Amino acid sequence: MENWLIRIVALFCAAGTAGLLWTFGVFVVVPWREGRLFSMNSAELQILGASLVLGLVAAWGALHVFALADRAGRPGLYAAIRVVLIVVWFAAMAGGVSWTLGRIA
Repeated sequence: MENWLIRIVALFCAAGTAGLLWTFGVFVVVPWREGRLFSMNSAELQILGASLVLGLVAAWGALHVFALADRAGRPGLYAAIRVVLIVVWFAAMAGGVSWTLGRIA
């Protein structure tokens, strides 16, 4: 039972990571599309930096919480969870980009 509780907490962390990375994808589109990705103002840098850094920290935390439940007892499951989560997080970032591009165009 304890492992399931740990997995549920890790899943909440993973969902938060997906949200933060989706937010990064949404807000990176405008400066990228306008060709000023390396000359953003401070507000844009704060939004992008906070969502990316906090998303990466939450991802690191989610993977480590999953490791508490599965790394020692079921390493194959832990490896599969890592791969699935990384793919989902990249998909969340790409989804934010495509969602914004669809609304701008």
